[in-house]
Amino acid sequence: MAPLHPHLVLVGMMGAGKTSVGKRLARRLGWRHVDADKRIERTTGRTIPDIFATEGEAGFRTVERDVLDALLRLPGRTIVSTGGGAVLSSANRALMRERGTVVWLRARPETLLARVRAGEGRPLLADDPAAALRRLADERQAAYTDAAHVIIDVDGLTADQVADAVLAAVKSEERAS
Repeated sequence: MAPLHPHLVLVGMMGAGKTSVGKRLARRLGWRHVDADKRIERTTGRTIPDIFATEGEAGFRTVERDVLDALLRLPGRTIVSTGGGAVLSSANRALMRERGTVVWLRARPETLLARVRAGEGRPLLADDPAAALRRLADERQAAYTDAAHVIIDVDGLTADQVADAVLAAVKSEERAS
């Protein structure tokens, strides 16, 4: 299967399954998988909560943009699992769409909450993860819609079922192009 672009970019809220699904897709396709948040931590030598605490969200988003740009320039086929807020920047959305087939793994806030639980290590969830997830989902919906070539609803599905759905949807999207 050859996607629309050399990379497959998974976007969605924290807890949507981007990393789990990305790893499965990479194994099935024989591609490289990179988790953008893990790459940020490796590149900076700092945790994401530490970057948020010292540089704020704006500082984190600058680092995120640079890492995303580098990942989408990698040679060969790569599946990139982005951080949940990577779509907030219109420049990031354009970059992802230009260099990758973007798949939004969409989940209801209830599904996300069950997966992230108390939100430990997730700076944007603060004291009330349920309310924060609902607010973030509402705030980001338009950006996810703008970024995505394909939307997969993940509620009630296993990571393997989501990977199956991604492969089928990307193949269908290619036939339509």
